[in-house]
Order: sequence, then structure tokens, then C-alpha cells
Amino acid sequence: MSFQQGVTGLSAASRNLEVIGNNVANSSTVGAKASRTEFADVYARAAGAGTSTGLGVAVATVAQQFSQGSITATDNPLDVAINGAGFFQLQDATGTMVYSRNGQFKVDRDGFVTNNGGMKLMAIPVTYQEGQIPGKSQPLQLPTSGIEPKQTSRMNMEVNLDSRQSAKLDDTGNLVPIDFSDATTYNNSTSISIYDAKGQQVSITYFFQKTATDAWNIYATANGEPVLGSMESPEPISVATFPPDGSPPITPAEPLVVAIPATGQGTSAETVAFEEVIIDFTSLTQFGSTFGPTDVSQDGFPPGRLTSISVEDDGTVIGSYSSGQSAPLARVELANFRNSQGLQPLGGNVWARTFESGDPVVGTPGGGNLGLLQSRAVEDSNVDLTQELVNMMVAQRIYQANAQTIKTQDSVLQTLVSLR
Repeated sequence: MSFQQGVTGLSAASRNLEVIGNNVANSSTVGAKASRTEFADVYARAAGAGTSTGLGVAVATVAQQFSQGSITATDNPLDVAINGAGFFQLQDATGTMVYSRNGQFKVDRDGFVTNNGGMKLMAIPVTYQEGQIPGKSQPLQLPTSGIEPKQTSRMNMEVNLDSRQSAKLDDTGNLVPIDFSDATTYNNSTSISIYDAKGQQVSITYFFQKTATDAWNIYATANGEPVLGSMESPEPISVATFPPDGSPPITPAEPLVVAIPATGQGTSAETVAFEEVIIDFTSLTQFGSTFGPTDVSQDGFPPGRLTSISVEDDGTVIGSYSSGQSAPLARVELANFRNSQGLQPLGGNVWARTFESGDPVVGTPGGGNLGLLQSRAVEDSNVDLTQELVNMMVAQRIYQANAQTIKTQDSVLQTLVSLR
């Protein structure tokens, strides 16, 4: 008479309860994956096995379930969820690569993006000027330096000049000399800020003076000083002439190339001269409506410091700067495995590769069978708490039933011993 079957049943049911308890405990752990206890029957290898009653049950494996967890939005820009297959690559303190689905990241004192265990997120470096740098990924470290300034090289003007306005002529019919401090000597003006090689702001003001029907002089000042000529005798940087229907000008038909001299800013600092700046007046119009700039733009910007970052769905980490500019900093890579269930759980929401899992297949999010990233979100545990509670009740009944078989075996054995 054997207690073997009941003992193995108790052991397997107990192990099953451990797995269920672990699932329940991690039902709120971001990126956690549920496990499932899988059983196998046990038979002795002997002749006449067809009539064998079996030796009980064994736990064949505890299989991890890598199904997708639901995604929850958060307010942290460094929270990142994977929507689909793949794992974040993390480097621990020894340089060993581990893998995780938990995208709750922080920035440490050295500027590295890390998880709660201090493991560093891996990414491919990207520069504003050169784009993605070929090569292996490395720990993502946010730059301490800001973005460099960009000197303005082009300005675009889209303005309607009111055709109903009168030319600025004196009593004798001659053109009134323009005086930038006297608004009666010109018709309209508008301003735009541009940036020199040091990122210093230069205020450009355009003055439009109607000289005749369908003809206008365009003057410009830089920080109050004429771009062409002198304060006593300023010169127009362009003359705009329009067809009778007021559509875009006959002249200038092409963008102008203008040099802007160095100017003072009211302090000891002096701006850097612009050897040439392209100014596009080809979108000017002269219709019978009020003066109005509809698009005044330029391509320069001042220096700026990093204020925040965000992660695009393709893994590109975008830095936002105080100058209003954005620039790519890096691109997060994901890793996937042919047999994810072969990964070894290490705790702390990370796994390690094993022989059974195979080597990692690395790529950018959205490539191949890899999922996309979602910033300001986390992937919840895939534990179905309702199902786990049902499984717990079933496992409890199984444990009780196996205990009952041992009790029955003991009762039968007691009866046999008591025979006289």
C-alpha cells in the first residue's frame, strides 16, 4: 500500500498555490507576467505498464505567459509602454544585459535613464546634425549641454499691402523722405526677430512706403539701424511692383540676398553681422483690404537648455529646449526572443536570456514583429485576478482531496494492522 500518489498530489497542489499566490501578489506590478503551473503524470517504467496505476503527479514546469497587458496612461513623460512584442534592454551595474517590460523610467544623478533598480536603458545615439549614429546601442544619457544656436539664413514674408492707401507724396508731388520715427512718412510696418551666429536676437522691422499706384519701397532696420544706407539717408532693400489685379509682385520676382550689418543692442554687446540672408517677398499681395501679415517666418533660433523629453512610438527620444526647439537625442531599441518562456526571471521586473530562450533579436520599435512604444503610459500586469481567485479555490479543493486520499490510505492500513 502506497501513500505516493497522495503525497505527490499534495506537493503539486502546494506548488500550484505558490504560483497562484505569486500571480495575485503581482497583479498590480507594472510589466509583470503571469505564470501557469503545468503538470505531468508519473509512471514506473516496468513490464506490464499498461495495467500500472501510476505513481502520482509532478510539476512539469512553471510556464510564463507573455500575453499583452492593458496599457494605462500616466503623467510621467518617462513612463513608456510596449504595445506588442519585445522587451526593453537594460544594463545592470556589472554590464550584463537584462530585459524588461516595465517602462517606469527615471533619470539618475548622472543623467542616465534607469529603472527603479538602477539599471540603464539602452538606446542608439542620435544627433541633431547627423541623425542616427550607426553602431551598437549604449546606455541612454541625457545631455547636460543645451542646443546650439542657429543663425538665421532665410526670412519669408507673406503680407497684404492695402491698395486703397495713398502714396506718401508731399504738396509738390514728390516722395516724402522716410523717417522711421515718423509714422506719417510710411504706410505700414511689421517686425520679426532673427538670430545671429551667437544666438543673439536681432529685431528686423520692415517699413512699407507706397510711392505710386502698384509700387512700394521696402525699407528695413536691424535693432533700429538701417540695413541699407544711414539714418539720415536710408535706402530701400527692395522695390515691389504689382500687376493691376494685386496678385504677387512683378518685382522682386525672386528672393533677395541681403547683408545685415552688426548692430548694438543698447548695451556693450554687439550683434554679429550677417554676410547674407535670403528674404522672400514673392508672396506679397496688394488687394483692397487692410494691411496684414499672414506669415512672417525665419529659420534661426537662440541657444536653449533641455527642459523635457518625450518618446515617439518608433523609439525616438525627443528633447524639448527652452528655445522652443525640439531635437532627437536617441532611439530606443527593443529585443525579442524566439522562445520568451525560456527567459529566466531575476526579480525586479527583469529577465535574463538563457540557452532555452535563444539569442535576442534586436530592432527598433515597429520593425519586424516588434511592438510600438507609447509614451506617458505603462503596461499593466497581465494577471487576470478573477481567474486567479477561481484557480485558487480549485487548487484548494485539489489539495484537500489529496489529503483525503492519504487519510483514507492511513485508515485502510490501520484496519489491516488491527486484524487478528
